[in-house]
Amino acid sequence: MKLGFAFFLNSVLFGVGLAMDAFSVSIANAIADPDMKHGQRLRIAGCFALFQVLMPLAGWLCVRTIAESFTAFQRFIPWIALILLLWIGGKMLFEGIRGRAEGEAEETKTLGRGTLLLQGVATSIDALSVGFTIEEYPLPAALIESLIIGAVTLAICLAGLFLGRTIGRKLDRIAPILGGIILIGIGVEIFLTGIF
Repeated sequence: MKLGFAFFLNSVLFGVGLAMDAFSVSIANAIADPDMKHGQRLRIAGCFALFQVLMPLAGWLCVRTIAESFTAFQRFIPWIALILLLWIGGKMLFEGIRGRAEGEAEETKTLGRGTLLLQGVATSIDALSVGFTIEEYPLPAALIESLIIGAVTLAICLAGLFLGRTIGRKLDRIAPILGGIILIGIGVEIFLTGIF
C-alpha cells in the first residue's frame, strides 16, 4: 500500500469528521469552566485525541480477528454514546441549575478523570467503525492513519476549548447549564445519526 497524498488527505478528512463530537464536547467543557488552566485544556484535548487514535486501531483489530462479534456490537454504539453523554450532560445541567437556585457564586470545577474518560469513550466510539474501512491496511498504515486522526482531533479540540472559554466568559452564570444542554444534544445527535 502506498502512503501517498490521497492516503494523507483521506486520513485528515477522517480526522475532521471524527473530531466533530469531541470538538462540541470541548466547547461544552470550556463553557462550563471558562477559567480552566492551560494544562487542563491540554489534558482534555489529549484524552480525546488518544481515544481517536485507539478506537480505529481497536476496530481494525476486531475486524481482523473477531469480525462477526464486532459487527453485532456495532449496533449498540449509538446507545452507548447516548447514555454516557446524557448522564454527563444531565449531571452538569443539574449542578448548574442547583447552583443558580441556591444562589451560589459560580465556582470553577475541574473536570474529573472519570468524567473525562467517559467523554473520551462517548465521543470516539463511532471511530471503531473506521476499522472496517481500513481493514485491508497493514498495521503500519493503520497506525499512521490513526495517529493522523489523533493529531487532527487534538488541534480541533484545542480550538473548541478556546472558543468555549470565550463563550463561557460571556455567559458566566448560565455556562454550566448551557454546557449540560450541549452535551445532551450531542448525545441525541450521535444516537439519531447512528440509528438512522
